[in-house]
Amino acid sequence: MGTTHVRRTPEDRFENLPDYPFSPNYLEIDGGALGPLRMHYVDEGPRDGPVVLLLHGEPTWSYLYRKMIPPLAQSGFRVLAPDFIGFGKSDKISDRNAYSYLGHVDWMKEWTGKLGLRDITFFGQDWGGLIGLRLVAEMPELFARVMIGNTGLPTGDQDLGEAFKQWREFSQTTPTFNIGGIVSRGTARGMGDDVIAAYDAPFPEEDFKAGARAFPMLVPASPDDPAAPAQRAAWESLRKFEKPFLTCFSDKDMIMRGGEAVFKKLIPGAAGQEHFITENASHFLQEDAGPLLAEKLIAFATANDGK
Repeated sequence: MGTTHVRRTPEDRFENLPDYPFSPNYLEIDGGALGPLRMHYVDEGPRDGPVVLLLHGEPTWSYLYRKMIPPLAQSGFRVLAPDFIGFGKSDKISDRNAYSYLGHVDWMKEWTGKLGLRDITFFGQDWGGLIGLRLVAEMPELFARVMIGNTGLPTGDQDLGEAFKQWREFSQTTPTFNIGGIVSRGTARGMGDDVIAAYDAPFPEEDFKAGARAFPMLVPASPDDPAAPAQRAAWESLRKFEKPFLTCFSDKDMIMRGGEAVFKKLIPGAAGQEHFITENASHFLQEDAGPLLAEKLIAFATANDGK
């Protein structure tokens, strides 16, 4: 085993990114034996506005939300979009084994606590949902409402499917992990070279991508997965979650399509909500339909205000 390093992407990698004019904000969280880790987040809109928390997935970063942040902020929300450790402008750990599902949840809990967030409107996709829904389940008192798309909360008790197994294998074995290309292929409409480059920006060398390569292996795939007990406990909590819960899965996401059914069936707060399928959108629906999602999120938060 080589030495584990904490890597920090040089600032000049993030210069002149298209449609990402947001000032950086940083907060130090506990990295245990690695020392403090610096987490980056976007913080736009009025500081005293109602909080909207946007959590990205794999292998993206807060850049994914650039089409949603401005309309939300302009509508009076305080919009927070952090980069998970290992992604975006946040610190990266060079050893894949330094990442765990619980570690990511704990890092986000610490970040949420240090900012003193409450009455949160949460939007999550992909790993943003896997991590964010754990926060909702374990700290439901902090959340006012939830909106999710193209995500899940697997316990390891169900088969994850052949397509996901192929993705896991690819993520571990491909010599070069082409982040921007992976994101582009996960859209229905494709992305320009400048946007692909923006997704590549956080990762100047392969060892910066350890967190991105780790995520597929952290999805619970067997009943004895280390995360399985906490996942089952999260579902027990969510089965009691009565606050508004909205799904917006995509019509062209071949892996996650139909995944909304279990949430609509089991979560009490999903009853009576105006669930919708995001049309002409694939896995990264924020790329394909960001303005629409922002509009729907604003309407959702406004319609359910105070409930």
